[in-house]
Amino acid sequence: MLNSMTGYGEVVGEFDGISYAVEIKAVNNRYLKTIIKLPEGTAFLEDDIDKELRRHLSRGTINYVLRVKSVSANALFEIDEASLRSLVMKLKEISASVGVQGTIDLASLLDLPGIVQPVVPEEEQCLRIKEFVLGLTVTALDKLKHMREAEGRFLEADLKKHCDAIQAELETIRRCSGSVTQDYARKLRKRVDELLAEAKLKLDEQTLAREVAILADRSDISEEITRLDAHLQQFAQICRTDGQAGRRLDFLSQEMLREANTVASKAGDAQIARSVVDIKCLIERLKEQIQNVE
Repeated sequence: MLNSMTGYGEVVGEFDGISYAVEIKAVNNRYLKTIIKLPEGTAFLEDDIDKELRRHLSRGTINYVLRVKSVSANALFEIDEASLRSLVMKLKEISASVGVQGTIDLASLLDLPGIVQPVVPEEEQCLRIKEFVLGLTVTALDKLKHMREAEGRFLEADLKKHCDAIQAELETIRRCSGSVTQDYARKLRKRVDELLAEAKLKLDEQTLAREVAILADRSDISEEITRLDAHLQQFAQICRTDGQAGRRLDFLSQEMLREANTVASKAGDAQIARSVVDIKCLIERLKEQIQNVE
C-alpha cells in the first residue's frame, strides 16, 4: 500500500507542571529533510527528536514544533532578581542626577537580555523530559502516518486508473502493430507499380520483398510493447506491496516514457501515433502524482 508524503499530527501532554504540545507537518520533498523548532531550555532534545523522525519517515520535508506552556507558577523561567534590582537602582540614580521624575516600567525591563532566563533542568530531569517528549513525538508520528496512509489509498486508486488507461491504449497499439508491415508492403507495391507503368518496366519481386523486410525490422515494436506491459505489471505490484515506493515508481515511469517514445519513433501508423500521444499524457499524470508518494 502506498503512503502520501503529506500529513499532520499533533498531541498535547502535561509533565511536572508543564504542558508540552508537539506538532508535526509533512509536505513533499524528493529526500528527507527535518526542520525542528524547540523553545529555550529544550535544545538538548533536538538530536533525539531528529533520530526519531528519521526512524519513522523516509521522504518529505518534516516540520516539527514543540511548544511549552507553564501550568504552575515558576516552572519554565526564572528572573535574575539581583540584576533587575541593580538595574532599577541605577535608573533611579540617573533620574535623580538629571532631575527627571518618572516611574520605571518593570515589564519593559523584563524584555532586556539576561533578565528572564529559561530554567535549565538537571540531568535526571532532562532524561525524564526527553522520555516524555519522545513519547509524545511517537504518538504525533502515528497520527501523521495514519493520515499519510489514508491519502495514500486515494493516490493508489488514481494511479491505478491511469495505468488501466495506458494498458487499454497499449492493447490498441498491439492490435495495430500486426498490420503495419502488410499495409506498408501494399502501399509500396501500389506506388512502385504506378511509377513503373509509366516507364514500362517491371520490378523484381525479390527487391520488393527485401525492402519490405528492411522496413519490418526497423518498425518492429513488439519488444517495446512487451517491456511497457512488463513495466505496468511491475508498477501495480509495487503499489500493492511497498509502502515507501516513491523513488521506484518515479524511475519506472521514466522507463515507461522512454519505451513510449521509442514506439512513436519506430511505428509509422496514424492510429499507433494517436495512442502513443495518449499514453505519454497518461504517463505525465502518473509522474505528477508520484511526486506525492513517500
